[in-house]
Amino acid sequence: MIWNALAIALREIGRNVTRSFLTVLGIFIGVAAIITMVTLGQGATLAVKAQISSLGSNLLTLRPGAGFGSRSSSAGVPHFTEKDADTLGEQIANIDAIAPVRTEALSTIYRHNARSSTVTGTTPIYFQINKWNLAEGRLFTAADLRSGGAVCVIGNTVRKELFDMANPVGERIRIGRASCQVIGLLATKGQAGMGDQDDTIIVPLSTMQRRMTGKTSSHDINQISISAHEGSNSIALIAEITSIMRERRNLHSNQDNDFNVFDTRQIAETLGSTTQLMTMLLAAVAGVSLLVGGIGIMNIMLVSVTERTREIGIRLAIGATAREVLLQFLVEAVTLSCVGGIAGILLALALCAGLSRLISVPFHFNSQINLIAFLFSAAVGVIFGYTPARGAARLNPIDALRHEWT
Repeated sequence: MIWNALAIALREIGRNVTRSFLTVLGIFIGVAAIITMVTLGQGATLAVKAQISSLGSNLLTLRPGAGFGSRSSSAGVPHFTEKDADTLGEQIANIDAIAPVRTEALSTIYRHNARSSTVTGTTPIYFQINKWNLAEGRLFTAADLRSGGAVCVIGNTVRKELFDMANPVGERIRIGRASCQVIGLLATKGQAGMGDQDDTIIVPLSTMQRRMTGKTSSHDINQISISAHEGSNSIALIAEITSIMRERRNLHSNQDNDFNVFDTRQIAETLGSTTQLMTMLLAAVAGVSLLVGGIGIMNIMLVSVTERTREIGIRLAIGATAREVLLQFLVEAVTLSCVGGIAGILLALALCAGLSRLISVPFHFNSQINLIAFLFSAAVGVIFGYTPARGAARLNPIDALRHEWT
């Protein structure tokens, strides 16, 4: 009986193609919008997490100042010392690696090209902590750090600005007041939440202190990069770091921290949750068009019942039950909504494939959301098609035949 009802439904849809298309348009747009929003939102979440992850492996960053945003001012707050980094590494068991960092914005010159670049003075372990890979040349070593060698490793943005597409390895550039040999080119990382990661020059910390900026105080470390053990409790680790640093900075119990700990894992989770929440809100707004489409189906089914009153009367007169008539019109409504749902899924996949390339986010195909959207479109057909179908099933055969002939 169901297959017969389906065949009749498809025949009726084929007889009124234009009207059927306009009927399912709301379902079509609604399903496509929901799937597109959710798929692109999930891709954006993955992109955000990948960008945060590219900053480093289980990375914690210790910085002077009360916090981030409007509370991030570090004016008048003492920086760190190299001994602070050594103490943290010695006293906390869950730290894999730790590197003192000093960053400065310095002028860089190569022949006729000049620009201002962020120069980072640090130790060799910094490359491991921050997941820096090498594209050309070599990284500086512990021997370079001890000797204060005039060597540097540059990012791809610096290479493009100073050297165009030429190989910079072996060339000498002026950084601040010192001349340095480029010994390595870092692999491209791209953009992250804090800017272009490839716009960087990394030198041994001793080289920066001796040749570029001078060492006027022991408190010349403006950042400490920390790599935690895989799977370690970051909250407990931050508590340990905070306790040790408060002690080393002689902070009393009634004094606030004058430093902050930036946890990339927590930031990634927070941003991911925020992105998912916004995606769900957008999908809910897009879902309104499904309700509009359902109303359209109800209206067209009411019109169809009116047009086919004589047909209904004849079927009831020759023995069809009210249940069979109800099923017939309900199947037609569900078929219309399912056709719109399938077309919406196909459109959404095409939109997602194109838009993901346009906005540079991963195309993450989620079969679950596609199935949910399709089932929801079918449910819309059942809900909004039931009233017209019930009206058709309750028609009196004699009244139906008389209505048609008058």
